[in-house]
Formats: sequence, structure tokens, C-alpha cells
Amino acid sequence: MVSSLSFKWLVRIYFEDTDSGGVVYHANYLKFMERARTEWLRSIKLDQATLKKKDKIMFVVAKVDIDYKKPARFNDELEVETIVNKIGASKVSLTQNISKNSQLYTSAKVSIACLHSDTFKPQRIPKLIKQQMEIL
Repeated sequence: MVSSLSFKWLVRIYFEDTDSGGVVYHANYLKFMERARTEWLRSIKLDQATLKKKDKIMFVVAKVDIDYKKPARFNDELEVETIVNKIGASKVSLTQNISKNSQLYTSAKVSIACLHSDTFKPQRIPKLIKQQMEIL
């Protein structure tokens, strides 16, 4: 069990991230969140390629509930905050907020499942990996 561990990562909005209206295309917020989760894992010394090869596990998105509140635009610098809410036996529950100057643009509840990399079946999160996730 974890109580609100947080990791922050910055992303700059490029022209390619926007739609014809000049705002960030809705699916790109999911990409920014994915990158922030990857950087969070790197920050706690968990490399996804190594986990897949050595430990035979991978973390995949099982569920996303996203709420778009305000549009981001070209050249904005956004902060993607990843908050670890709960680490269960085989799932990690996260909140990911995207903001600019402390103003919330997008918020999502994300459930990450631990799967065996060969069978794609749910797998318990190894104890040592769970401990690393709890330290942030």
C-alpha cells in the first residue's frame, strides 16, 4: 500500500502534437502520460526492457479514465505528474495530471497490470520491484 508518491516530468508541445484547431490532439495526452510513466520507472532504476528480458514481466495499461479540462497549445510546457495511489499484488493504481502553471489541463486514473511477458497472463509484481515502486 502506498500513500501518494509523486513523480513529475516536463513535456514541450510541438506543432506535430496539435490538431487543425491548434490545440493538442486528444490522443497525445495519453502519449505524454505513457512517457511520464516510463520516466518514473527509469527514475527508480526500473528499465522496462530489462524487466521483460530478465524478470519476464511487463507493465501494461489495463484501464484509463481520462478527463479533459483545458486545451494545451503549441509551445506550451506542461508538467505531467504521476501519483502512485496503490500498489496491489499485480496492479498499480495511478493518477496522472497534466498541468501548466499549476492549472490542471487533463487528469486520468490509470490502472497498470503486471503481465508475464511470454504468456501475457497476470503476474504478481515481484517483491523487490514493488519495494522500488514504493520508495519513489
